[in-house]
Amino acid sequence: MTAAVKQRLHQRIDIFDRTYSRFRSNSLITTIATATNGGKFQFPEDAAPLFELYDMLHSITEGKVEPLIGTEMELLGYDAKYSLQADPQAGYFNTDKQLPDWQKDVFREGNCITTKRPMTIDVGAAGKGYLVDILSEILMDENIREFVIDGGGDIRHKGNTEYIIGLEHPANREMVIGTVPLKNAAICASATNRRKWGKDLHHILNGRTGKPVQDIVATWVIAENALTADGLATALFFTDTEKLQPFFEFSFVRVFSDMHIDVSGNFQGTLFTKQ
Repeated sequence: MTAAVKQRLHQRIDIFDRTYSRFRSNSLITTIATATNGGKFQFPEDAAPLFELYDMLHSITEGKVEPLIGTEMELLGYDAKYSLQADPQAGYFNTDKQLPDWQKDVFREGNCITTKRPMTIDVGAAGKGYLVDILSEILMDENIREFVIDGGGDIRHKGNTEYIIGLEHPANREMVIGTVPLKNAAICASATNRRKWGKDLHHILNGRTGKPVQDIVATWVIAENALTADGLATALFFTDTEKLQPFFEFSFVRVFSDMHIDVSGNFQGTLFTKQ
């Protein structure tokens, strides 16, 4: 890979970070979160597919996949300072708290969002996968036809060489519960043992309650692109697969807290543990 291509990739990552990061004081997300009276905010042109996926998943999961969950994440301690100290104002402690709703509290037209008050958007459910797709498109535009991009568990492959991906054991990072071949596709994982702090606190929150999910501990989804795989890996914490299958082509593995495993019939990998 040439220095020019690397520079192009790094520049695009920086644009993405300056747009979507909750952890940067100068990001667009932070601007929206601190806009006292709300406003109209223009995202990059390629933001529409990300928001369209959120529209679908928000509807299918009845709001449990919620891009406006950022404030609750911060109140639970997953904030810009990584305080990891839960605030009693979080919905986790207050069952009567009214949480923001993507379908009611924002108006979206393409890549433009209008708000009426401060809103903290968190695209963690699908954003990293989408960045992997964006970088993949840059590589293909540069006529690079063989590559693997690993965005911390969100992986996209293109080329003739099949890769074998291990599925990390949710209770032991030194072990895998199985493997899956990956070729010209994407695999994304989500697990409650990552970004975890305090008692029962982690980053996968139910958008309607503000509470971290407890009954499922890990998911993997294989799909054509990383945006879809990443979003569905989150959605599988909140909904039955039958509700997703009419809208998406994918295979999956899902591990429940009792270590029971749910796997799709079209999963092409090998599991080392009983279902």
